[in-house]
Amino acid sequence: MKPTSEPLPREHSTEAVLQCILKESTTELDSLQWLSYQGASDHNFLFAKAEQLLEKRIKDGEPLAYFLKGQLYFEEKRYEDALLYFEQNTDFQSMYQLGVMYYDGLGTPPNAKKGVEYMRKILDSDSPKARHLKFAAAYNLGRAYYEGRGTQFSEEEAERLWFIAADHGNPKASVKAQSTLGMLYSANAKDLKKAFFWHSEACGNGSLESQGILGIMYLHGHGVRHNLKAALECLNQASDRGNVYAKGHLVEYYYKRKCFIKAAEFAKRVTENDNVEKIAEETDCLPFYISRGLAMASFYLARCLQLGRGTQQDLTAANKYYSKACRLDPALASDLELTANHGRI
Repeated sequence: MKPTSEPLPREHSTEAVLQCILKESTTELDSLQWLSYQGASDHNFLFAKAEQLLEKRIKDGEPLAYFLKGQLYFEEKRYEDALLYFEQNTDFQSMYQLGVMYYDGLGTPPNAKKGVEYMRKILDSDSPKARHLKFAAAYNLGRAYYEGRGTQFSEEEAERLWFIAADHGNPKASVKAQSTLGMLYSANAKDLKKAFFWHSEACGNGSLESQGILGIMYLHGHGVRHNLKAALECLNQASDRGNVYAKGHLVEYYYKRKCFIKAAEFAKRVTENDNVEKIAEETDCLPFYISRGLAMASFYLARCLQLGRGTQQDLTAANKYYSKACRLDPALASDLELTANHGRI
């Protein structure tokens, strides 16, 4: 398990800063004037317009404008520019983003210790302006203890902080912490009942990652009684939302039930996009699970192609997909191959 940072919690609008700034700062008349410009629908034009509007607000002495300009650059992945503006402000939202950027090395060399310090300041603050950031800060601190970066390694302290961040399944708390607790308890079958509880809480609060894992737990009876109907419901819904780990398990389910045509066709669609980093960004799922789901789909597609099950036999293509499975997840591919050689697949 390799947790990722919690995105900045937004107290009000969840829209991108670019859209918020343009909506707030443009009168109807102004809107008509600059939208009539030929390039107004172009993203670069809109971005330049937002930059101008924010620069004016900075000159007018609006304190929040520094943060907003930093966030505008952050959302455009212009991290070095974002860092400059966040460092010119002392508000807690800027502090939070600085913590994430130093810990993850965004726009600056990684400095996990500095990232941890920023998160601690937020978690320890009594200011009402820090309140909406506390759950996320606790989650990020837990991640630091779990990874032993910027502080000493302590799984117990990570667990304690994730409990604070998860807040008994509160939908306004850190859903990422709820899902991460589920993964923590799943690791080495530590406590599968607790894992099921936390994945259920996270799934109910919208976690795509946990929805897929819940489906697998129902499918195999891990931490809960086996329930094929609930398993397929979770897996199909997670798959439709883009969960590649769920898709890989669906491919395996179709194959093992000898629905070879369905397995081969679905696996081919799943493996068409193997850009793990891009999928992770779009779905907020962990790269580890994305790679595993792709490896599963690649392996079973290779099996179908090798044996001519559900598709025309093609040994060259089969070798290509076996190699792909090994590249994406060598340990899983080895386990599946071992199982296949023993006649179980």
